[in-house]
Amino acid sequence: MAEMMKAIQLWEFGGPEVLHYTEVPRPIVKADEVLVHVRAASLNPPDLYLRDGYRTLPPEWRPDANFPLILGTDVSGVVVDKGHHVSGVNMGDEIYSMVRFPQNLMKGSGTYAEYVCVPASELALKPKSINHVQAAGAPMSLLTAWQFLIEPEHDAPNPFQSFPHRAVPLEGRTVLVNGAAGGVGHLMVQIAKWKGARVIAVASGKHEAFLRELGANEFIDYTKVAAETVVREVDLTIDAVGGSNMERFLRIIKPGGAMFLVNPLGFSGQDEAAKRNITVTSTQVRSNGKQLAEAGRLLGNGTLRVMIDSTWPMAKAAAAHERAAQGGIQGKVLLING
Repeated sequence: MAEMMKAIQLWEFGGPEVLHYTEVPRPIVKADEVLVHVRAASLNPPDLYLRDGYRTLPPEWRPDANFPLILGTDVSGVVVDKGHHVSGVNMGDEIYSMVRFPQNLMKGSGTYAEYVCVPASELALKPKSINHVQAAGAPMSLLTAWQFLIEPEHDAPNPFQSFPHRAVPLEGRTVLVNGAAGGVGHLMVQIAKWKGARVIAVASGKHEAFLRELGANEFIDYTKVAAETVVREVDLTIDAVGGSNMERFLRIIKPGGAMFLVNPLGFSGQDEAAKRNITVTSTQVRSNGKQLAEAGRLLGNGTLRVMIDSTWPMAKAAAAHERAAQGGIQGKVLLING
């Protein structure tokens, strides 16, 4: 008889109320995987989109669901079993990972659970100086920022554009981050600052002290003034928000500058960007244990910090999703076991 565990299952698409805390079979580790006892798992936008059935996507892009699903990609926990092909990872090791992304984009990677199987190539040892909650808050947001700003580290086809994304020099440059207080945005601010950029953070006023503490040189409260009306001569604009009218930021970027779009769906300024000689680019974040280990050194020595908006017991995943959907998040929303 299969060993059982608790998990959050999705049996249909809908609002937070469709998330069910229930008992399911514990996964069995494969040859190239480790079995992780989940201590914490973070919420990311793809979790909310998948729960909702990706209704914002064109119909032909929406997933064909194979219910039930277990959501979640980001995890921090303890290795309790491993496959016979796995080396360099030991029982009892504390690890963190973004699991099988984007290949499991449409079905979830199962981290909203007591246990999850993780490919050994996608994990890194958790920095000893941070706890499981901070570590679980990092992977998707940290890898997104890293692969935009430092190195993509993959040559997979880009679903958003016909050309590969390339990072740009940051030292001595002016970088504006829109959505600077969010999970990805607050790490973009820190990495750009670490690389020697002058950083302008755009968020609501309640986040000003927090973002200045993270190193922002200037702060713009978008509830009081539109950033594109008060800023000029920016080398790079990073939009970590998405939605309509992203092209408004083109007018503040220097000729030869760049605009990075974390969520490029809806951007319609390609012609204007070409006229202004501005490169507009995006990329799809991908699981990468090597990069997590590299970036983890910066988490470990305090150069980068993961800010936590709130934590919720795993059984309260629906409430956590409600919090994430409210907006105004400062950092990450986390689920915890035990």
